[in-house]
Amino acid sequence: MLNRQFFPWTPQLLQELIDALKHKPGALLPILHAIQDRCGYVPHEAVPLIADSLQLTRAEVHGVISFYHHFRTTPPGRHVLQVCRAEACQARGARELEQHVKQTLGVDYHQTTADQEISLEPVYCLGTCTCGPSVRIGDRIIGRVTPERFDQLVAEMTTQVLEVS
Repeated sequence: MLNRQFFPWTPQLLQELIDALKHKPGALLPILHAIQDRCGYVPHEAVPLIADSLQLTRAEVHGVISFYHHFRTTPPGRHVLQVCRAEACQARGARELEQHVKQTLGVDYHQTTADQEISLEPVYCLGTCTCGPSVRIGDRIIGRVTPERFDQLVAEMTTQVLEVS
């Protein structure tokens, strides 16, 4: 699977996801993950539903969402691209790749290209330290990514081919 298929949220879907997990200890994070896994992001409208169900304030729920960089509050692009920022990848050229990626896409981390194709996210280790710099596109991890290889990956993403060797 290259990119997950997300589903449009409805109040009913959000409440079903919340109800399925609200009785677990520490339910807030599992609920947020479930919503983002299903919808691609945590819609603003989920905050009061979660707060009411867990007897928390909206500020407490929002605080957790904003604290963890993993959670999105806007819909992702068709492709989610993560660039590894861990030290091992940095030692192998990730900083230069990161600058090329941002310049090529015209976005910064936590942003989506104007055409809604690619959302750029940082990640702090993909577990491929000897093959850095590494990126993840959807569920695929690609190592030894040069600026030229990145440009090929973008071309493949935008034509929906994405053949990674």
